[in-house]
Amino acid sequence: MSVLSLRLRDSLHRQVKELASRDGISINQFVATAVAEKMSALMTEDYLRERAARGSRGRYEAALAQVPDVEPDERDRV
Repeated sequence: MSVLSLRLRDSLHRQVKELASRDGISINQFVATAVAEKMSALMTEDYLRERAARGSRGRYEAALAQVPDVEPDERDRV
């Protein structure tokens, strides 16, 4: 495990402390979770961008053409 020194504005530190306390976790755990959530969001964007680059309209339309053209079940209707 690594140690990280972090500088926060006093107002931000107070808010983090309050939210962590309200959630019943340490400030360390709160910050670590926030960093993990941000990393996940950014990595998901990268993943989706890479997947989109590999896609093609032709393959999409070919897959869509295989879907039967039927009315939805009664419970699926809007």
